[in-house]
Amino acid sequence: MKAFEYVGATSVDQAVKALTPGSAPLAGGTDLINRMKDYVTSPERVVYLNDVKELAGISGDAASGVTILAGTRLAEILASEVVKSAYPALWQTTSEVATPQIRNMASLGGNLFQHPRCWYYRSGFGLVPKTTDGKHMLREGDNRYAAIFMTDGDALYVHPSSLAVPLIALGAKATLVGPEGERTVEVEELYKVPTSNSESPFATKPGEILKSVTIPASKGKNASYEARHKQAHDWPLVMASVNLTFSGETVSDARVVVYGVAPVPWRSKAAEEAIKDKVITVESARSAGEAAAAGAKPLSMNGFKVSMLKTVITRALCTSAGNKYWEA
Repeated sequence: MKAFEYVGATSVDQAVKALTPGSAPLAGGTDLINRMKDYVTSPERVVYLNDVKELAGISGDAASGVTILAGTRLAEILASEVVKSAYPALWQTTSEVATPQIRNMASLGGNLFQHPRCWYYRSGFGLVPKTTDGKHMLREGDNRYAAIFMTDGDALYVHPSSLAVPLIALGAKATLVGPEGERTVEVEELYKVPTSNSESPFATKPGEILKSVTIPASKGKNASYEARHKQAHDWPLVMASVNLTFSGETVSDARVVVYGVAPVPWRSKAAEEAIKDKVITVESARSAGEAAAAGAKPLSMNGFKVSMLKTVITRALCTSAGNKYWEA
């Protein structure tokens, strides 16, 4: 990797001051170090955050909401009884991230701000990989794992953070700290779709770092379901997280967010409308899955994701209702 300057921060203020242009924050390093080794990312300075004690920990409860600090390890999230009982959508997704060894190192902030896993990007061709004659490598090449929504643009990779999906479904907010002070945004507002290789996939301001994520008080039911190649260490192909509130047995409000189908976490308003005012049954859940798939525009090799999309939404909704019919 390219030589770099190292700064060990011990406070959020030190970290923000050290994150000058051309710098990169380092926590668990499960993504950044690999990118540096492959010369995909070559920061002039690396700012180490693991000694910033004010960036780690979980507080709150189901009744008032839970705050997870950015440096909290994924293993700590799994160990939280509050997360497991009140926010099973987040707990289940976290349990399926990588391996126990990686979950002991990887942080919440690192997961939310990891870079796309697109192999063209990881091979150094950028987020919008094109040949010298202007042909799009993903559109023309191997696009099995690329997007099926927002495919009219040039950013065809899929958003890499699985934890962003349940957090968005749960209505979580992110607190950022930077040179201009502290601000809070919806988790979905952390991301944007770049139109060229000079743009970032993140909507943060220069020098900002994630301080925490706050999940509102638990209401209704929530769940996640993912489809992947194998049960061992792997990334999901498609995953859905749902968060439902009820009036009696009928869904009064719904949030349905999907991983693996777009360059940002994909919120399916069509699925939300389809399940609203319905009782959760296998039939109503399947109707929501069908509604979600209506606007998909798959590429030449990833049409299989359309049927996966329908399935993961169906099963996430049924899981929230306690009906795992596929295991019967």
